[in-house]
Parts: sequence; C-alpha cells; structure tokens
Amino acid sequence: MQTNFTPEQLRDPATAEANAILRSCVHCGFCTATCPTYMVLGDELDSPRGRIYLMKEMLETGRDPDPATVKHIDRCLSCLACMTTCPSGVHYRHLVDHARAYIEERYKRPWSDRMLRRLLAWVLPYPGRFRLALLGAKVGRPFAGWLPDKRLQAMVRMAPRLIPPVSRAEDPQTHPAQGERRMRIGLLTGCAQRALNPGINEAAIRLLTRMGAEVVIPRGQGCCGALTHHMGKEDEARAMAAGNVRAFAEEHAREPLDAIIVTASGCGTTVKDWGHLLARTPDAEAAEAMGALGRDVTEVLARLDLPELPDRGMRVAYHSACSLQHGQRVKVEPIALLKRAGFTVAQPRDSHLCCGSAGTYNILQPEIAGELGRRKAETLEETRPDVIVAGNIGCLMQIGANTGVPILHTVELLDWAYGGRLPATVAEKIEPRGNRPISAHNAA
Repeated sequence: MQTNFTPEQLRDPATAEANAILRSCVHCGFCTATCPTYMVLGDELDSPRGRIYLMKEMLETGRDPDPATVKHIDRCLSCLACMTTCPSGVHYRHLVDHARAYIEERYKRPWSDRMLRRLLAWVLPYPGRFRLALLGAKVGRPFAGWLPDKRLQAMVRMAPRLIPPVSRAEDPQTHPAQGERRMRIGLLTGCAQRALNPGINEAAIRLLTRMGAEVVIPRGQGCCGALTHHMGKEDEARAMAAGNVRAFAEEHAREPLDAIIVTASGCGTTVKDWGHLLARTPDAEAAEAMGALGRDVTEVLARLDLPELPDRGMRVAYHSACSLQHGQRVKVEPIALLKRAGFTVAQPRDSHLCCGSAGTYNILQPEIAGELGRRKAETLEETRPDVIVAGNIGCLMQIGANTGVPILHTVELLDWAYGGRLPATVAEKIEPRGNRPISAHNAA
C-alpha cells in the first residue's frame, strides 16, 4: 500500500511504525474471510482491509477522527484472526492499537461513552473494585431491562449469579513444588479473573506444584495493562505494565524464573508484548526480558511432561481463544494436554472465529458480541460435548452465558484429571459422566 506521510510525521516513532505496517498491506482481502465483524455485518469498513483504509486516511491527514471512522474501529474485536490469515505479515494489532490511542487523544466521544469507558477503566483492572461492582450488579440484575443503555444492561447481566470468595492462594507468596523442584515460575494473577473466578489460578497452582514446579506470586503486580490498552488509554496501560515488569524483574533478580505464566490468554498476549508497549521508556530493557519469559500455562505444562492417562470416556469441546490461537500462536499444547489426560477432544467448525468477549467488547458492543456468542455456543454444542473448555476468562463468561453445557478453564479440567478437584458449580454435572480423576503419582 502506498502511503504519503510527511518527513515530520515520520519522526514520531509510532507513526513511523504505522507507516511500515500500512506499506506491508497488498489489499488482497484474505482477511475479510476470517473477520468476525465482517461476517456478521457484511460491511467492508467492518473488515480489517476497510479499517486499514480508514486508519491510513486518518493518520496521514493528521485530522481529528470523525464519528464514522471511530465507529468502525470501535467495532474491531482485536481478535487478530486477520494476522493469522494475512499472507503479507501485516501487523494489524499494533496498527489498530496506535489508531485507538490516536482516537482517545483526538476525539471527544459523547458524554455517555466517556463516562462508561472511564468507569470500566476504573473498575475492571482492580479486583476489589470489580468485586464490589459485581455485587451491585447481582442486586440490580432483575432490573437490568429498565436501564436506558444496552451497554449498561450487558454490564449488569455479565455478573455471575454466584460471586466467588476471595482466594488467599493468589496473595504474594511462594507455593513450593511437591518433591524435587523442576522449574521455578512466576504467576501473573491478573485482575478481572481474580474477581470472576479465582479457582482458575488455584487449579493452576495445585497442578503445577504437583508436577514439580515452584510457583511464585510476586508482590506489587496487578493488571497487565490489556484492558486499558485496548481502549486507547496508553498512559494507564504503560503504568500498569511497568508495575508488573518491575515486580517480576525484582523476583527474577532474586532468583531466576524459568517462565512467567498467565492463565488468562488475553493477558498473556499483552505480557508477551510488554517489550513493544514499554519501548522507549526507562523500563524498556526489563520489559523486553520479562515479556520474553511470558508463557501461557499450557506451554509450561507441556514442558513438564504430564503422565499419560487412560481414556476416561469424556468428550471435551475445546474453544481456542483468539488471544491464544491468533495472539500467541499457541494451538497444539492445550489439545495435546487434554488428550494426554484421557479426554476425547472435539473442535467446533469455524474454530478460528471469536466468541465476542474480547476484553470489554461484550459491554461496549453488546449486539455484535451477543450474536458472536450465540454462534460460538451453537458450534460448540454441535460437537455434543460433556464439557466445554477454554483458556481465557472472558471466553468462559461469554460462552457460558449462551449454553447449558458445563464450561471450565483448561487447567481446571487438567487439575481434576491429575488428582485435583472440580468447582462445586460443575462437579455434579461432570463427575458422573467420566471416571474419577487419577492421581499423577499412581498413573502409569
């Protein structure tokens, strides 16, 4: 693609990067075939190629964004399926992130939009605040339909009916390995997941320590920066990322970490990109090093060579989260681990398509997200599973709201298979269908 940025514009590193990304696009349109919003809306401007044209024109002219451009860029899920499909290697992710930061700086949204985005940025990255918000939403759920804004309705309905208790396992501490220590890993506990389902990290800790990994939870960590970054709030995102980088770098200096694991794949995609997010900042070198240690929990479990278990007669539908399959390119490990644990794994048709969660997307774009969620649940149910699993908390919430099939994080099911326990909310639905879990120490 030909671009026409001025030499003065190109002196800005972010603009220079956007220019390079735009020039790599050859207009082929392969991306339209895998774009969820284009499939739902059928509008070229709601495809990656269409948005690239809009971003190019906006950035080249240096003009303030117009409402139409903002609408179409806001509708992007950042699912990154286009990056998996693109034969030219267009780094759409960094381009759309730059455009969103540009919009955040130059565009004055309607009052209701500004207030909602500020509320989300103030609440979601902080587990204590989020927990209080969930309790309030639980009380207000019967009256959600009375709210004047569909986005507020979606936010209230997103709250789980049961608010889980605070987990002390996620407090700063070291969980020692059982038996000989094989690895030393840091755990990013996250933010929204701590309020919505702390049992995921608890399952990861149990399974990892059982398999010989020491799990360290450094003091001073918090939100990885993803939630605010995807809303274009770059200063807030960088501050959050830098706090985590310093916390893990300090622990790594005390005694080297083999990996920094993440159980929410949306966070994992951002962790692995810390070096880019914090480039040209005082934390750049440490961010590059800590980001290079970032791993999805299934990547580390695959290295621990879990014992192979006999067939337990359970069919698992695996939903590959966009942030995992497209953002991190982790596709093989979760399926291989589930099969090794004795499960029959089924993948739905159109497995490359997003479920519609995408961070805050299911709140900010509830109608599109709702349609994608219904489609995803339908394709998963077609596989006739006993249980659905996914590697991202947003996907679990989104799909779970559209199906009656029990749904778990991948690591929760693996923990149960190797001697752990299932969440009480699904245990009675799953355990009667399969064999009892087999202790890893007794597995052949």
